[in-house]
Amino acid sequence: MRSSFAPQSMTLPMLSWLLSALSQSSATAANFPSSHPLPLPRLYHRQRCHGRPSAFGSPFEAAVRIRAGGDAAAAAIPEPPARTVPSVEEGEEEHSHVEIAKKLGNRNRANLSRKFTHAGFGIFFACLNQFLPHRGFVRGMAALTTATLGMELLRYRRGFRWMNVALHFFLGGALRKHEMEGKFTGSFYYFAGVTASAYLFPKTAATMGICQLALADPSASYFGRRTRHVYWSRIENGLGGIGRNKGILGFLGGALFCFPFNYRVFKIAKWGVKGAPGGELALISVSLLLGLAGAFADLAVPTPALTMPSKVMGIPVPPFHVDDNFVVPIFSGWACTKIFAMVGWEEGLELAKHIIF
Repeated sequence: MRSSFAPQSMTLPMLSWLLSALSQSSATAANFPSSHPLPLPRLYHRQRCHGRPSAFGSPFEAAVRIRAGGDAAAAAIPEPPARTVPSVEEGEEEHSHVEIAKKLGNRNRANLSRKFTHAGFGIFFACLNQFLPHRGFVRGMAALTTATLGMELLRYRRGFRWMNVALHFFLGGALRKHEMEGKFTGSFYYFAGVTASAYLFPKTAATMGICQLALADPSASYFGRRTRHVYWSRIENGLGGIGRNKGILGFLGGALFCFPFNYRVFKIAKWGVKGAPGGELALISVSLLLGLAGAFADLAVPTPALTMPSKVMGIPVPPFHVDDNFVVPIFSGWACTKIFAMVGWEEGLELAKHIIF
């Protein structure tokens, strides 16, 4: 039995229906706005291992690629700014104390500029102590010491690192490496020693104590380094904690270096008509003993210096240490009063107007 179904009879109606549907689709696409968002395939996902966007990019980039037909249009889109670790302020790293420390030498370096600066400041303060009224000089030095302490406590903190730049600008190579590595500079101890000496002792004793600081300290250091190869003079581990890593020849060199200066100061002091009690022998003895006192005070401070612990009873403390700039003028001023008493000189002895002339 032959089927009555004829495929040829359905061909024309189906073609006409397809043409009609295509024409309607074209008309709809022509009137469709180009800015209308298209449905996007789910191209955006995150990698489970690293949590970063995949190579398909964000949904927005995927949409552009679909509509533009490739990556050319997507390449013109600027990438969002990446999150980075906040950087140090411009120039701060270059001028930080760490960078400055790299340019400085340690305490084993001769550093003659530091020694001349040390001596110059000492003679200057000794002259001020002679010229200014006692109370005014002590108050001025106390203010300078307090300001220096404030600088030392602040200059390692953020926002105050410009202080290190200023110190390096004015003092330059006179600074030491450890003074830019968390420790205080010698200036604070220097000013504190001068202040304490001027406050504790009569004017002449204080002036001579400051002069020993100016001369005995740098000269003992210089001669000690020049004779460090002489084995027998070295005090490696110290004598009961005294003189560690210093030398006997450096001590003697510092004492002898102070002798002619001390002799000149006492020689032209205002003795009156009778002259110095004890005569020339007393002048030589006092000058030499005072130089020995200043050099011994420098010898007694060990190297490296004794430093306070970072915390006391759980409370952080500043990095204070025993410094020869503080010890020398105080010990020398005290020794001067005792030496004067021993030879029968008055504590109120008045020196020449300009100390040495």
